[in-house]
Amino acid sequence: MLTIPTNAHAVGVACGGGVSSGRVAINGCISAERGSVGRLPSREVTAYIKARNTGARGLNVAYEAFSRPEGGSWAKVGSGRAYVGAGQEIGPVEVGSATRVCAPVRVEIRVHAKADGAAWSGWSPASTKQCQT
Repeated sequence: MLTIPTNAHAVGVACGGGVSSGRVAINGCISAERGSVGRLPSREVTAYIKARNTGARGLNVAYEAFSRPEGGSWAKVGSGRAYVGAGQEIGPVEVGSATRVCAPVRVEIRVHAKADGAAWSGWSPASTKQCQT
């Protein structure tokens, strides 16, 4: 289920389901801002991550985001690291973006993360029908 975070820094940021890495819960989020490439309408599709540390001490968290148009191949759009304090939540934090000329396809992102000493989490997906809004 997609939810809209109330503290989003971009209009129309939607977040996907949660996954975890150690004591850190991760959500992948997406937005599609209007733009143009020449005369063609486009969307700047941006991937974000939200991370919540449920533990009693802070952790460094590494994360990556990938994107693909419906039926296409996954391509890395960005990565980063952040410190998440004990009991704190960060995000949505922008991971990367890609400009896409409008087409009647769904654009998906997926985000995963790795807390200090833990394995990579599963994938947290989010998607948008990029040019309907």
